[in-house]
This record gives sequence, structure tokens and C-alpha cells, in this order.
Amino acid sequence: QVQLVESGGGLVQAGGSLRLSCAASGRTFSAYSWVGWFRQAPGKEREFVASISWNGGRTNYADSVKGRFTISRDNAKNTVYLQMTSLKPEDTAVYYCNIGLLWGQGTQVTVSS
Repeated sequence: QVQLVESGGGLVQAGGSLRLSCAASGRTFSAYSWVGWFRQAPGKEREFVASISWNGGRTNYADSVKGRFTISRDNAKNTVYLQMTSLKPEDTAVYYCNIGLLWGQGTQVTVSS
């Protein structure tokens, strides 16, 4: 069974950058899957952040992160990345990796003002 493990979260000052990773283990990462990043802030619903197609040729972003976040994937490494720049306090949340009905455990991102 595929497992998704996120990493790379942490505490950063506003304007800083972080790169999140989502590694798939258990079996070969499917090259035919969309992979998404979502986030959930305290007291709020989980929301879409970004997604990427099987070959990386298509990406989608929430309006709130366009121009600041970049999603990418390396199928050979079974890993999807989320490069986050110009971080804002409102980006503070637990970030989750998603494939279909499968979710990772999340990684905390905290942006201080």
C-alpha cells in the first residue's frame, strides 16, 4: 500500500522560503496520478494549494499562492515538492500531500510576522 510522507515544514519569518517534500513509499509512485498539496489552518477547513499532473506538464494553484509557490515532481524519486517563497503569516497551516483518497500525515508550516 502506498504511503505518503511529508517533510520540510518549520518555522520561518515572513518573506522567507521553505521547500516541502512528499515522498511516496510502499510501491512505485504512479506516473499517471495527479498529486496535490492542501493545507489546514487552525479552526479552518482544509483547502487546496496546488496540484501537478503525472508528467509535471500541468499545474494548478490556489489564487492565494500563485506567483509565490511552485509545485514540481520527480517520478524517479517518487517525490513531489512544493517550493514556497515570500511566505506570509496567513500561510501558517499544516500542509498535506494528496493522491486520490490517500493523504499524508502533514507537516507544520509556521510563518512569523
